[in-house]
Amino acid sequence: MTAFTIPGLSDKEGAEVAELLQKQLSTYNDLHLTLKHVHWNVVGPNFIGVHEMIDPQVELVRGYADEVAERIATLGGSPKGTPGAIIKDRTWDDYSVGRDNVQAHLAAVDLVYTGIIEDTRKVIQRLDDIDLVSQDMLIGHSAELEKFQWFVRAHLESSGGELAHAGQDTEKGAASSARQ
Repeated sequence: MTAFTIPGLSDKEGAEVAELLQKQLSTYNDLHLTLKHVHWNVVGPNFIGVHEMIDPQVELVRGYADEVAERIATLGGSPKGTPGAIIKDRTWDDYSVGRDNVQAHLAAVDLVYTGIIEDTRKVIQRLDDIDLVSQDMLIGHSAELEKFQWFVRAHLESSGGELAHAGQDTEKGAASSARQ
């Protein structure tokens, strides 16, 4: 941390916000790489629709990473966008599905989005007491991430509203369940 932060925040508050945002930056960097992995490894019927649906998500998430990194710098911090930073901040497992069909990947990605959205909402809640500007930024990101998850779930939902991978809590389990 440098010797300054945003006016109206104490150095301690600025450091805490920067730390919260650093974890978010690592999450976004991991997510856009995971989505590109899915883009490259999805096969089967409906391939092209999903292949093309993923790229706009990748681009927006890359933009979120940039926005968060710039906010960290604004707070007086030094954003870390390296693979080592992602690994250090990671509280989740690496994406576990390789070359597979549309349903398998989308079921696994649905779980990825669930974890990211839940974690982002926790950060949003914490920022309510510290930095409303950073909170507002993450609220906007969260709304788009939730919409992306809806896009994914629309491919997995039955006409009765059931998800093909309901009750699964691992990516491989979700992929296996949706594949059937």
